[in-house]
Formats: sequence, structure tokens, C-alpha cells
Amino acid sequence: MNAVADLQPQTLWQHFATLCRHPRPSKHEAALREHLRDWALGRGLFAEVDAAGNLLIRKPATEGMEDRVGVVLQGHLDMVTQQNEGRGHDFHKDPIRTRLVDGWLHADGTTLGADNGIGVAAALAVLEADDVPHGPLEVLLTVDEEAGMSGVQGLAAGWLQGGLLFNLDTEEWGQCYIGCAGGVDITYKRAVQCQAVPADWTTIEIALTGFKGGHSGADIHKQHGQPIRALAHLALDAIERFGARLVSMRGGTLRNALPREAFVTLALPAGALPWLDEMVAQWRNGLEIRLRQVEPNAALSVTPSKAQLALSEACSRTSMELLVAAHHGVLRWSPDIDGVVETSANLGVVRIDAEHGLEAISMARSLNAYGLSDIKRKIRAIGRLAGAVVIESGEYPGWAPDPSSPVLALLKDVYRRQFGGELAVEVIHAGLECGLIAAKYPQMDMVSFGPTIRGAHSPDERVDTESVVKFWTLLKAAIAAVPSR
Repeated sequence: MNAVADLQPQTLWQHFATLCRHPRPSKHEAALREHLRDWALGRGLFAEVDAAGNLLIRKPATEGMEDRVGVVLQGHLDMVTQQNEGRGHDFHKDPIRTRLVDGWLHADGTTLGADNGIGVAAALAVLEADDVPHGPLEVLLTVDEEAGMSGVQGLAAGWLQGGLLFNLDTEEWGQCYIGCAGGVDITYKRAVQCQAVPADWTTIEIALTGFKGGHSGADIHKQHGQPIRALAHLALDAIERFGARLVSMRGGTLRNALPREAFVTLALPAGALPWLDEMVAQWRNGLEIRLRQVEPNAALSVTPSKAQLALSEACSRTSMELLVAAHHGVLRWSPDIDGVVETSANLGVVRIDAEHGLEAISMARSLNAYGLSDIKRKIRAIGRLAGAVVIESGEYPGWAPDPSSPVLALLKDVYRRQFGGELAVEVIHAGLECGLIAAKYPQMDMVSFGPTIRGAHSPDERVDTESVVKFWTLLKAAIAAVPSR
């Protein structure tokens, strides 16, 4: 972690280095959580883990500030685990290796975990600091935020004592969020019918790689390429023109990350072989025309493969038509907030083969219950028309914005005094834990802010170290400015 050794604020970066040394995929945060619990107990602080696996640490008020409104600093311990092809990183064992480039901290071919590691590190640094005056202070570190929010869903009412909450999971310095989208995971499952591949047929694997990927909410409007959908179109072309059959398909790794690559294996009848080179050239040309502006690093490769079984022609066709029809991208822009997506879906993961059948996972989001209902109905209808079972899981509510929030007014005032200018107030088309916390603590006033992070949920993830200094300054000043009860 030499890359962060000389960065300021030093204590914050030391805690971030600790997070990088402890593997923390979603649902595997226990070792890190116990390390932090022992660290807090060693400093004489209250530390407790609830039944859902969340960690709560309390620090008494600075002398003379006992009458201030209690503040909760909140972030999540887990991180998205994505890596470049061939990197060979084991997220369950290996530390995150970092490098500093022109003021931006990156990882070495993997996600960095700045989402939400910087927020967590800042909260821990506040607990350690002796020069940050504060009222009663709590730090809530949740688990499994990136894979279903089961930690905050299991948060008990009455456990938190504070009246204000600073969620530290925002990724654009100079902005604060006062609302977010709700979401739900939707899975298609379909049995497949298979037949033996004739002996004179040829089997090939087509790979689409090098796509940008990104956050399935915050980046859904950026028109990034979709390798799963693109490959489904190519496979459907081969099925319709030559009677090809699908052997297998895989693409994407996480329902909340835009897919970066996909792979399909096709069995081609002997009559298609004279046309194979021409067909591949046509595919490459079509992809170049469609993707050159948005995915300059996209690459298509074709390699020989082998297979004994393939889906029937009808099943191959239906499977690819389902993926072509499945919604991906923005469904509706907000009519109330300029430039904000209201409703979207991300076709994030697909796997099809003879052993497992078809499974495709989408994540739908909306700023309101009506939009979420609409996108769920659309996805269900497409799946059922294709003969698939449609399963919904992990639904969570959005966070309704309150422009008259007292803690928002406090943060805007502190920002103005510290930096001049005005803090931008936004609603984000991504899932923050605030909605679930607000449902259990309806009287708690909350706002979300953080440093600038780019490329979250992808190996391009990086954090602007200068913005971390500003974020730390704002956080300290805001905590000190909290009024009396």
C-alpha cells in the first residue's frame, strides 16, 4: 500500500489501506468486521454486531457537546468484485493492490473498493480523531450492500440513537444526494431442450470483450455497449441464416454492474462453413459502426471449440430472442428532475447451457413505486412470452427527497463557509441504503455525500485524492456544526 503512504488525510488513508488488506466481497465481510470490532473495543468504544452482520460503533460526545443532536456516520463494508480478463485475482484471499496516477488512486486490474471504502475509512478516522469536536457519535457499517442490501434490510428499529445520518456513499464531490431509486432483482429461468451435435458440424466460440462496464444505476444512461445483447443478435443471425444451434452462453458477473464481456458457443452445419469468414467480417463491421464511439476497446474474436450437445434450433432461437427482447437501459427519464433517470433495467448476468438451462438476471430501478411496477411488469411479460419462469427478489424502497431537510440546510451552510459557492443537491438513480434506514427510522434526517469516484463497479474504478481531502474537511466541519437538541 505504498501508493497511499504519503496521502492526506493520513489517518483516513491508513484505514483505507486496512480495508484493502482485508478481502471483503459481499457476504464475506466477517473477517474485516471482526477486525474493526476488535479495533474499536481496543480504543474503549462501544462496538456491537447485530443479527444481520452489521457493525455499530459508538463514541461519546466531546466534553461540553453532550446536548448536541446525535450523528450517525454510515457506509457499507463490502465491495464489488470485478477484474480484467486474465488478471487472476482471488477476491476472497488477495489484497487490493493500488497505484497512484496523476492524483487518482487506482487498483491493479481490479475494482478498487473506494465504493464504499473511502466513506468507511472516513468514518473510522473520525472515531480515531482527537481534534474533531462532536456530539454523540455512531458509526454504522453495513454488510452485503452490493449484493442485495440484506444487511440494512435486517437492521433493527431502535438500535440507532442518533437523529441525523450522514451516508458517505456518494461518488461526486461537490454534490449531495437527498433521494435515490428503489430496485429489485428479476431472474429469468427456462428449461432447455438439447440434441446431439451432428458429426460433420463445426463448433465455434465467439467472444465480445473490452467493454467499459460500470455502475448499473449511475452509468445506465451513458449508452455503454451491451455485450450480452450484442452477442444474442449475432447468434440469432447465425440461427436464422444457417440453422445454427446454441451450445452455451455466458456474460456479465453481477446484476448491479454493466456487463463488460460475453461469450457464446455455436454449432454450425456444414453448409454454413463456406460463409463463416464472410459472416464474421459482417459482424465485425456492424459492431464497429455501432460501437466505435462508445466502446473503442471492444473486440470480437472467434475460436474453434467442441461440443457433443446443443440446444434444439427452436430452443436456441427462443433463448436468443428472449435476450434481444429483455429490456436494458433507460426506460423513462424523470419528468420532475432534469437529467435524472426515473426508471431503468440492467441485463447484468446470463448463463445458458445443457446442464443448467437458461438463467438471466436483470436489476430494475425506479425513483418511484409506479415506475418500478411498470418495469417489473414489462420484464415479467417478456419472460413469460418466452416460456420462462420469472422470479423477483431483493426489492428495496427508494429514498424520497426532502428539500426542506434541516441536515441539508446545515450541510449547504457548512459547504458555503468552507469552500464558497453552493453545494449541488441531487437525486441519484442508484440504490443507497438511506431508503431502508428511513423506513425503520422515519424521524431520522439524512443526507449523502462523498469524494469523486469514477468507474465504480469496474476495474477502471479510481478515486480523486484531492477530492478526498475536501470531503474530509466538509465531514469534520459538518459534524462540529451539528446543533443542540
